[in-house]
Amino acid sequence: MDICTKVALRQRLLESGKITLYFDYYPPIRNPKTNKMQRHEYLGIYLYGNPTNKVQRDFNQTMLEKGELLRCRRQEQVINRQFGFIDHSQQKEDFLAYYEEYAKRQSNTKWRISYKHFQIFTGGKCTFGEITLDLCNKFRDYLLNAKQLKHTKKKLSKNAASGYFSTFRALLKKAYKEKLLTENVNDFLEYIEWDDVVKEFLNQDELIRLAQTPCDSDVLRRASLFSCLTGLRFSDILNLDWKNIQEIAGIGLCVVIKTQKTKTAATLPLCEDAIELIGERKTGKVFPGFKKSLTAKPLADWIKAANIDKHITFHCARHTYATLLITNGTDIYTVSKMLTHKNVATTQIYAEVVNQKKRDVANSISLK
Repeated sequence: MDICTKVALRQRLLESGKITLYFDYYPPIRNPKTNKMQRHEYLGIYLYGNPTNKVQRDFNQTMLEKGELLRCRRQEQVINRQFGFIDHSQQKEDFLAYYEEYAKRQSNTKWRISYKHFQIFTGGKCTFGEITLDLCNKFRDYLLNAKQLKHTKKKLSKNAASGYFSTFRALLKKAYKEKLLTENVNDFLEYIEWDDVVKEFLNQDELIRLAQTPCDSDVLRRASLFSCLTGLRFSDILNLDWKNIQEIAGIGLCVVIKTQKTKTAATLPLCEDAIELIGERKTGKVFPGFKKSLTAKPLADWIKAANIDKHITFHCARHTYATLLITNGTDIYTVSKMLTHKNVATTQIYAEVVNQKKRDVANSISLK
């Protein structure tokens, strides 16, 4: 049988002469916000260390009584979480605040946008006790019909809605594991199906043409072509540091990173063209001066100057890398590893694109 954590109310004398109250957990409990084991929790309640009159003594007594009341409530919460009882006080806690705090800690902006949509949907108020299957399904319907936050006249794409609902479900799963929700509603929710989209990419001739076309921004040119040769995402190119460029025995010069999006460790060998693009070793960022704004009009102007009639974004460099690898005969498993995909099924879409191109070429030959 599990040992129930005991919550004691303790006092500590500060250098200022005041006394601070805190909870002492034994054995320690896991803090649901930091996910670390915690022994002490300070209440932010202070007593007079040396009360000089009745008013101060009465104040100390009142604060001690409030501290004991809080201790009793916290002991009840600990028992409820450890033994699976319904914690009625927890059900009144602010779920929106929990959502916002977790979203802020994520590097992916999708979390913050998802939170903002849920905040709008709930009118800015939602407790843990209000998280029901019906509410979650209504949020799903909301996302399927919601407008974009930035472009308020445009509807969310189905894929965007799918991504935001996926993050919401991940939060529900986390909250249930932490025993903040009494029901695992996530198991009863349907995904928002993802629509297949055409992944634009450059073929070999277009890539060569682009490389030979002058670009007004040298750092945009080098960063874009480097992405085409490594498959690195924008976020990884933006944050790429010379410390990530390492000589690996038996392989040569490589990019050694943990990707920003998936936090996957990767060691990517660099070809001669990629090494030429980064130039001589320095310190700091590999592509200093590279920024998001360069991937809008400056990139579009460069693509147009190369006479490439496709809607090419910076992320298309990653598609280019993947499709050219598969076109050149690289097996799907190796391509998946080079792209740092966690699932080979994610990489399969590139193989399907290449197969479609093969079918188009075959159908271009006819006896009629």
